[in-house]
Amino acid sequence: MARKANTGGADAANPGRLKQIALTYKMTRKADPKVGLVVAGVGIVVLGVLLGIGFLIGHPVYLGILGFVLALLAMAIVFGRRAERAAFGQMEGQPGAAAAVLQNIGRGWTVTPAVAMNRSQDVVHRAVGRQGIVLVGEGNPNRLKPLLVAEKKKMARILVDVPVTDIVVGNDEEQGQVPLKKVRTKMLKLPRLLSGPQVTAANDRLRAMGDLMSNMPLPKGPMPKGMKMPRGGKTR
Repeated sequence: MARKANTGGADAANPGRLKQIALTYKMTRKADPKVGLVVAGVGIVVLGVLLGIGFLIGHPVYLGILGFVLALLAMAIVFGRRAERAAFGQMEGQPGAAAAVLQNIGRGWTVTPAVAMNRSQDVVHRAVGRQGIVLVGEGNPNRLKPLLVAEKKKMARILVDVPVTDIVVGNDEEQGQVPLKKVRTKMLKLPRLLSGPQVTAANDRLRAMGDLMSNMPLPKGPMPKGMKMPRGGKTR
């Protein structure tokens, strides 16, 4: 009975994975029409090379099996990279794109979107981890500067000896901007300067300080129909 239950769970999970892969492929193909040909070409080349070596050394079966496995692995890697590139291409320039990247940065980070914003909808997001505090701004670089400075001053009143790094999302790398697709990599490459307890203490103080969303005044009277309360940060 237990074996049947486990098999049923696996069967239910497989269609979900296949459906997810199919949806990812469709999304990627819209931005990268050649993705199917490229991935298939990589698989054929890898399998062909291993088979050729197998015939040369007299072991086509063994090298054929190995080639098939390596071909699948190479196809998965190439498809994953092109899918990621397509996803970033679609998000780039869209409001909230940086927040979406931060929410998927991985475990060990506490992300709070929109801790600062101006009337032009330039936004600063905050992430706290072993690397310290990272402020990520998206919008006009010139308008983001005062937002970042003000946020640093506000945090400096309650936090001491906590490193703060600011990142401005943009494609002008000569001016110090960081492309959207490189934000996660840049953050993870920062040196780890805080211990676990220090990260927890920093998060507690920042939470007590509040952020833009939690400090927004609520209208008096009954809440309008369909309006939802904003969510706070999320720990990864």
